[in-house]
Amino acid sequence: MIDRREFLRTLCAAAATLAAGPERLFADTWGAEAAYFGLHPFIESHPEAVFVLRTQVATKLDSASKKQAGLDFGQSVFVAMTSPGTPLSHHVVIKPNLTCRARSHPAYTVERSMGIVTDVHFVEGVIESLKTLGLGGSQFHIREANCPADLADGGYPDMATRTGADLQAINAPYGTLPPGALQWTDVPDGIWFSRIPYLWPVNAPDTFLINIAKLKTHAMGLTLCAKNLQGTIANGYVQHCRTYGQAMGMNPADVRTGANATILANYNRHVADGIPRWDRPGDQGGLWQETWATRCLDNHSVTRPALHVIEGIYGRDGHFMDGPSPEGLATDTMMNVILFGKNPFRVDAIGHWMGGHEPGDFGLFHLASERGFTTLMDPRRIPVYEWNADGSASLTPLSSFARTALKTLYLQRDYNGQTEPYWHLVDEPFTYPVDVPIATDNGRGPSTLGQPFPNPTTRTTSIPFTLARQSGVRLDIVDVGGRVVAVLAEGMLPGGSHLMRWDASRQPAGIYFCRLRGAGQRATRSLVVMK
Repeated sequence: MIDRREFLRTLCAAAATLAAGPERLFADTWGAEAAYFGLHPFIESHPEAVFVLRTQVATKLDSASKKQAGLDFGQSVFVAMTSPGTPLSHHVVIKPNLTCRARSHPAYTVERSMGIVTDVHFVEGVIESLKTLGLGGSQFHIREANCPADLADGGYPDMATRTGADLQAINAPYGTLPPGALQWTDVPDGIWFSRIPYLWPVNAPDTFLINIAKLKTHAMGLTLCAKNLQGTIANGYVQHCRTYGQAMGMNPADVRTGANATILANYNRHVADGIPRWDRPGDQGGLWQETWATRCLDNHSVTRPALHVIEGIYGRDGHFMDGPSPEGLATDTMMNVILFGKNPFRVDAIGHWMGGHEPGDFGLFHLASERGFTTLMDPRRIPVYEWNADGSASLTPLSSFARTALKTLYLQRDYNGQTEPYWHLVDEPFTYPVDVPIATDNGRGPSTLGQPFPNPTTRTTSIPFTLARQSGVRLDIVDVGGRVVAVLAEGMLPGGSHLMRWDASRQPAGIYFCRLRGAGQRATRSLVVMK
């Protein structure tokens, strides 16, 4: 039973909230009355975290299940809002990985090349989930600067027709594009770029950008969120992978004075600092990776996606069409995970770990840390939450997730007088800096029970709470008569933040109470159910 004085105090607060403006709260529940949308508040308030949604797709050819995975993801991650948020009038840019599919390869087939790009059915599900918030099909823009002739094999033109999305793959030289086709952006902290032309509406002020990468290997290691944004840049400027000193098809005036000398000096310093494999010589060696990573980070310094996502329903083992299979081909393997978060380098660190690699062995993460894009590259120190399709989340040990070995051709190393295999894992033990703070949600403050969202609700609501330490807890819902109508959590939970979901659709309208007991704390929040 709830303490009588606590019950009366909470009941009065709930009544006062309704009296102050029930129509405002009601709009939080009904997306049709909302003027904004955005990320689920729990995701927004945990920018340090990476979230993992497990999917249940049997084969990569199961289109319906892949689309359902996109719907489940989108409906649990994106929410309607009254304010603040992104206006429903904004453009929504979705950047899948739509790179070239290596169609000239003698073993090429559409099915064999599927893992090269972000799955089209998953992306369709994401778009359809966002449309339920009040966005129209024409507000969605899919952009890519590479290989427009390959889009049909991925099913993207047909998907754009079904959803109403504006799909454009533009590889014409930037100087030939009409006015308004590019969104020029200054790069004040750039090392290579001083200015970058993005394919409009990328980086336009009235745009909500979602970066959806593919879980696959590449010459850069795994080509995940950080690299995927490269394809939003106009032809010429998009050529981040050009080797050191090789010309790019961009206006020389947009290259910073002395850029090559700065890259070379940084490379020599990083070799001396001991970045793993960075001393690999040659055009395809560490200096090439330094050059690419520098351009990649310049891009990230001025591009601000709302969310970074890795579609890993199936992962790609190999580089485009070539790979470590007995036939010398890349292969796709079912992994059934969607990774996402606010920080692309933390999402990518977990993605590298799930692909069987050690993030500290990749120079990109060292350079990103040096330039302030992330304070952490050790995947074991990044808070990871298992995200559920009902919008609930729980802090979960990284070891709870499976690893799938995805081999890469990245920077072969020499050891014991021999060069490791062309296709290999970059998984040698790495000693991470001990002076980097543990940026986890470790709950060192008092245990707290947050406000349910949305509140009032007509159907479901999310209830966040934080535990100061690992503790036995119970989170339940009681009605005004003190009767327990639902138990949402009961048992030992780790310290940190948690998010539970309650389905109130079968409960009568009225005032209810979320009640948390555990870690020496007692807390109650009121919740209104409306029909």
